[in-house]
Amino acid sequence: MAGHDPMNLIRAARENGESVVAEPLDLGARVRELRKARDWTLEQAARQAGLARSTLSKIENGQMSPTYDALKKLAVGLDISVPQLFTPPSKAQVNGRVAVTRNGEEPGQITTTYEHALLAEALTTKKMLPYRARIRARTMDDFDGWVRHDGEEFLYVLTGQIRLYTEFYEPVDMKRGDSAYYDATMGHNVVSVSPEDATILWVTSLT
Repeated sequence: MAGHDPMNLIRAARENGESVVAEPLDLGARVRELRKARDWTLEQAARQAGLARSTLSKIENGQMSPTYDALKKLAVGLDISVPQLFTPPSKAQVNGRVAVTRNGEEPGQITTTYEHALLAEALTTKKMLPYRARIRARTMDDFDGWVRHDGEEFLYVLTGQIRLYTEFYEPVDMKRGDSAYYDATMGHNVVSVSPEDATILWVTSLT
């Protein structure tokens, strides 16, 4: 990525995030979530924990507060520690999001050095920004200095050959199938060293 547009692209994606306020943990819902994550029925989970099915059902439905002994049995049955029963997952629940981007239907963004095809553009509050890039730059002179931004970045060469320039390392020539993962706060630029424009898959972290 280079120039101002790619930076704005990443900045806009980050600013599109939403702040989330943590809610008190519902132990019953947490136990149910852990059980369903293992694809267990109430009977299977109760058997694993050494509890009566009715007891587990009441715990999941918030109809009774489990004793510490019951909590230990639940933890052992679920193969986790007792504190993990009270630790909410990083996401409150599975949101089941999916986005399919058809080839040729991606929103585009063109600069003097790159031509971006945005992937999964319909999803908001993404943790990653994936896009395909056509590398138009041929030398470092095509860039207005280093590109730097927060997060980490992964690139995978799809076609052609590129040269990856990074601030603290020697340039690396890469061909189809090669990949690189690097700290994006370090200056970095990519040029095509093949006769045609090279293409790469780029994934930038947004958190």
